[in-house]
Amino acid sequence: MTTKIFKITPEDTSNPAISEAAEILRAGGLVAFPTETVYGLGGDAADPSAAKKIYEAKGRPSDNPLIIHVVRPEDAERYAYTNDAYYRLAEAFMPGPLTVILPKKDTVPYETTGGLDTVAVRCPSHPLARALIHAADTAIAAPSANLSGSPSPSCGTHVIRDLWGRIDAIIDGGECEIGLESTIVQLKDREAVLLRPGAITADALSCVCEKVTVAPAVTELLKENERPLSPGMKYRHYAPKIPLVLLEGEEENVLHFLRRAQNAEKCTILCYYEELALLRNERLIDIGSEKDLAAQAHTLFAALRRADELDCDIIYAHLPPTEGLGLALYNRLIRAAAHTIVHV
Repeated sequence: MTTKIFKITPEDTSNPAISEAAEILRAGGLVAFPTETVYGLGGDAADPSAAKKIYEAKGRPSDNPLIIHVVRPEDAERYAYTNDAYYRLAEAFMPGPLTVILPKKDTVPYETTGGLDTVAVRCPSHPLARALIHAADTAIAAPSANLSGSPSPSCGTHVIRDLWGRIDAIIDGGECEIGLESTIVQLKDREAVLLRPGAITADALSCVCEKVTVAPAVTELLKENERPLSPGMKYRHYAPKIPLVLLEGEEENVLHFLRRAQNAEKCTILCYYEELALLRNERLIDIGSEKDLAAQAHTLFAALRRADELDCDIIYAHLPPTEGLGLALYNRLIRAAAHTIVHV
């Protein structure tokens, strides 16, 4: 398959390539496109064959549900049974990096929902994503536009490396603003259950919802035979090819460990900006300031991909905190590391 590349700036929403990409979607093809979180691999959400093509292109298990993307929160009515809690969340956070799981309608095939009776709905804020959905005149089912299990793509170059020759087209709109996938919640009565943390934190959700709980799978392993209710709940996900180990402990102990590792191993270190001068300048990847969690989120997946390009046997990174945006970083890294944590 020859993959078309449309390089478009985020502001160029009237570019003819948008119409061409929308036509590909209507014809049952696949188009990767940027969102404010990461790039998505899109297909017509109402077309069962498009969902099958997405799973095939990614090498993704078909029990892993896909998120459907709409232009306006009220467009979810065509595909899901909404409620007051959904619209309260929509008023506060949409368009934006929030996905809400709702009971599905028959307009969404089970191929799109991974066999579940629920559907994950999101209204992205990225102008190119919104223009594409509008032009296609259908919800777009889209997981992250990467090979299954590997770090999610935060720029068009990542998508081209992973999916060239596997899909019909790629809209390259540059770097994504946030760099981590959307927050996912499931509504139960007056409670919001956080299934995947993201830029919209549990604290932010609690300003709208009467009760917010964090699903155990956010920080722990899925139970044996437990089905994933949302993307990103698998045991190993977002992972580089080289083994990743997370370090937990006092700052001085972690630095001492890393200095010894640099002398004894061929290692890559994902370090804070403040540590650059404290470690030997060899296979160091700056992920941002220790206190700047937003910068770390923006950098993380690109850093994991960069680590795979270096000549090393192991990757070390800090175990993030679990407060605020740190919970999203923690969630991604423990899966990227297959829960391999060393206490120092």
